[in-house]
Amino acid sequence: MGDYHINIFYSEEDGGYIADIPDLESCSAFGETPEIALAEVKRAKAAWLAAAGDSGRSIPPPRYRPVIYQVS
Repeated sequence: MGDYHINIFYSEEDGGYIADIPDLESCSAFGETPEIALAEVKRAKAAWLAAAGDSGRSIPPPRYRPVIYQVS
């Protein structure tokens, strides 16, 4: 199994970086730097997956890939 794609972008409104995992609903994190946002979203991913497993919720496979990585 591959790993989940993580988006990281700067948010003017929040004054920092947002990292999110599109395949995991509402799984995102904030950091003052891209590195902090990445570390935080990795923690959020672990918590998301643990909570889904504990509650019996299905865990989606990694599927999202930005268009830039798709080949026609």
